[in-house]
Amino acid sequence: MYRSHNCGELNASNINTEVTLAGWVQKSRDKGFMNWVDLRDRYGITQLIFDESRTDKTVFELAKTLGREFVIQVKGTVIEREAKNKNIPTGEIEILVSELTILNAALTPPFTIEDETDGGEDIRMKYRYLDIRRNPVKNSLLFRHKVAMEVRKYLSDLDFCEVETPYLIKSTPEGARDFVVPSRMNEGQFYALPQSPQTFKQLLMVGGMDKYFQIVKCFRDEDLRADRQPEFTQIDCEMAFVEQEDILNVFEGLTRHLLKEIKGIEVDKFPRITYDYAMKTYGNDKPDIRFGMKFGELNEFAQHKEFPVFNSAELVVGIAVPGAGNYTRKEIDGLIDWVKRPQVGASGMVYVKCNEDGTFKSSVDKFYDNDDLANWAKATEANSGDMIFVLSGPANKTRAQLSALRMELATRLGLRNPEEFAPLWVVDFPLLELDEESGRYHAMHHPFTSPKPEDMALLETEPGKVRANAYDMVLNGNEIGGGSIRIHDKATQQLMFKYLGFTEEEAKAQFGFLMDAFQFGAPPHGGLAFGLDRLVAILGGQETIRDFIAFPKNNSGRDVMIDAPSTIDESQLKELHIKIDSI
Repeated sequence: MYRSHNCGELNASNINTEVTLAGWVQKSRDKGFMNWVDLRDRYGITQLIFDESRTDKTVFELAKTLGREFVIQVKGTVIEREAKNKNIPTGEIEILVSELTILNAALTPPFTIEDETDGGEDIRMKYRYLDIRRNPVKNSLLFRHKVAMEVRKYLSDLDFCEVETPYLIKSTPEGARDFVVPSRMNEGQFYALPQSPQTFKQLLMVGGMDKYFQIVKCFRDEDLRADRQPEFTQIDCEMAFVEQEDILNVFEGLTRHLLKEIKGIEVDKFPRITYDYAMKTYGNDKPDIRFGMKFGELNEFAQHKEFPVFNSAELVVGIAVPGAGNYTRKEIDGLIDWVKRPQVGASGMVYVKCNEDGTFKSSVDKFYDNDDLANWAKATEANSGDMIFVLSGPANKTRAQLSALRMELATRLGLRNPEEFAPLWVVDFPLLELDEESGRYHAMHHPFTSPKPEDMALLETEPGKVRANAYDMVLNGNEIGGGSIRIHDKATQQLMFKYLGFTEEEAKAQFGFLMDAFQFGAPPHGGLAFGLDRLVAILGGQETIRDFIAFPKNNSGRDVMIDAPSTIDESQLKELHIKIDSI
């Protein structure tokens, strides 16, 4: 038995108990006649004491050789600690060691294994197994486990069945790039790693498994950022004999359950807004509603004067920033420079100060009088002491620019409290979006999403106006999940493929198995997938997902710890029928 207790559970009630502990040396303090060692494991830290007058001489001398991160086992007696540490659960006691065994010596770590480490991100990624020993990373992984267990508990209690689906599947042209896997036994052919289990979960509905879920790895070969990895985890769900309302109710319930059990927070309201409203009011389809600053469209009030910038714009739109009326000219110029950055792309910005006496001071006073600016204030819901910032240009581009400014200002003003949670549903997405380069329509979600029944006739005449029976859940300005009611009959699915530009032969080659299945009694069905990595990060108060993944990739998609991806042996390439000169 390597240990009778862990390093986080002993307290004053265990005094005079003989115990065996094992773990890593966090640090040691040698006072000559007495030596203290902090022993750490996953559960906490226990202080060990080696006393020249009370400890065997051999054990006492061996203790002096211990270095950081040595793996050791000790036996001893729990005694009361003279200098108590109220900051840790074991702070009232220490272990008077009688036996010491070094299980494994350790090199000096390349960075300190402390909550506040001196290691940069690159070195910690290379030695991720050491980084996991630090409380912030360890606790993030334990937090993720807790969330996943609550998800399984909630869904299982509602009679959902967890079913595993294949990882080696068929590549499809829709969506992001696939990771492909060559087949040794089928020369010149490839598997793909799944971007989601979409078709398989639909087939499970055909098979009668009316409530399915899976916490599943998915793969997309796309550029990375703080909330994206090439391999990620979904809470993937599907239900048969349901309408949109049934699905929204189930997953509102799941979100409420997680917020209550994980964060101790009760959330009653799940507002529902349409995609069109979200874009018009917030400039994006995943709005953060923890704060205001709703968009006010100003064309009516700004395009009747001789200001050519506004007169030639498709959209003039502004936001009122609370309490920003005292911004200095230097601060305003800094924000103008911020929106001009290539990442945002605005050509300039107009500002209006809302004075306490009801008057206004703007950067366009030459063109607009106080009555004009009062209309701007009304449209943006500005109050005295606020500042109105206005952008103009092409509608979609300008809304995206103002959305970026809104989020930046909210961050600077401290309006994005990570311990406040504001979920909502965005519904009625467009079914299709036009790719201006190719002139082809693409599915905004995926080609299996059902159109709104009342919009079906528009597929022939105005496909861009057809709404999808689709929905996204948004939490604190992040899309954490999305789904739709699916097409469940062959004729409608064939029609959908037609409007996506598939020939009949292409549709059959790619998705014939699904359309065949629909002919054997497919029930009405729909589902949703939550991004577990992103959900856990937001619940944990973070924007980046990396620390909630045990072994993440870097921004180049590399695992620098194991040095992957890497080249493979020539003999392997030959077995896979891959010509060397093609690589």
